[in-house]
Amino acid sequence: MYWLCALPLLDSKDRTWNLLQQKTTYDTDMSINYRFELPELRIGTLDSLMVLSDDLVKVNGLMEAVVNKIRRQLFEMQTLTANEDKDPQEVLVEGMPPDNYLERFSWDEAKYPPRRPLQETISTLTETVQRLEDDLKVRVSEYNQVKGQVNQQSRKQTGSLAVRDLAGVVTSKDIISTENLVTLFVVVSKHTKLEWQSSYEKFCEFVVPRSSKVVAEDTDNALFTVTLFRRVADTFKTAARTRGFQVREYEYDPDHQQESQAASQSLQSDAQAKRSQLEEWSATAYGEAFSAWIHTCAVRLFTESILRYGLPPQFLGVLMKPNPKAQAKLRKSLASVFGSTGSDKYFDDKEGGGPPGAEGEMYPYVSFSISIDS
Repeated sequence: MYWLCALPLLDSKDRTWNLLQQKTTYDTDMSINYRFELPELRIGTLDSLMVLSDDLVKVNGLMEAVVNKIRRQLFEMQTLTANEDKDPQEVLVEGMPPDNYLERFSWDEAKYPPRRPLQETISTLTETVQRLEDDLKVRVSEYNQVKGQVNQQSRKQTGSLAVRDLAGVVTSKDIISTENLVTLFVVVSKHTKLEWQSSYEKFCEFVVPRSSKVVAEDTDNALFTVTLFRRVADTFKTAARTRGFQVREYEYDPDHQQESQAASQSLQSDAQAKRSQLEEWSATAYGEAFSAWIHTCAVRLFTESILRYGLPPQFLGVLMKPNPKAQAKLRKSLASVFGSTGSDKYFDDKEGGGPPGAEGEMYPYVSFSISIDS
């Protein structure tokens, strides 16, 4: 958790920075601080800043949500990669870890010219993040579709004998198929095996005696063969189903087995490729979305500071990493040092107790939180 703050100047930026360091770091170890430098952004009119200030609260929330959504997707992909003993995609923002990028933030003047109207800059940033969110939805949908096909195929190959594909279970040795004779495959629950073995020969005429044998078993069922005359196959099926036994419709085809195996391998490869592509894209998109979000935070800090302190801009932008055990004490210290009258009358000891987006109004300085671990 970080606090992004704009502090009123006490004579100069250097003096304000040194005082902040003395009061919050050197003497008390309540916070680790970083200077958050901003270029000379185009201010515009007071009315435009007030409208932008309201918009930025919503935009910031939407951007943070997209950043966290991409982050969760990336971590999900990395978890799958780690389970396969592969190196996960490194999470970087412009070549550095997200916390380092935030702590060393530098405005990208090439992408976002400082003299461009702030509303245009925010529109560009918003469009970037919106595009990434739309791409994420499409890519996740494509991956989930392939993953669903793989899961469905896996159930057919490894699921219950009542539904699984018998191509991987039955071999040519299990089958008799002539002009007169045919082999049927019957799923029998384990608690009715004795009933099956003692009765199947009586289901109809022309059943080959002692022809039933177990081909495969799972937790609940056994797959039996039975050989009989082809002309009574339908009669046998009806009798078996009447007694609660499931006759599986299956015709042995060695070419089909090979095609099925090839299709399965192709689908597995496709799913793996989609997953790798999604992980790689998520890592890149996270960096792009994170950078856009922090630039939006920077615009928000600048806008709130102008509205709070007036013109010309007279504030020090700082990023603070508070000691979790000293946040209330740190707030009081900041209010005491940087309050307009040197008091802490603006202090609200209920962190985040104000309405969403109104965090900057809780203190005698501009402040809002940034969490990069959600």
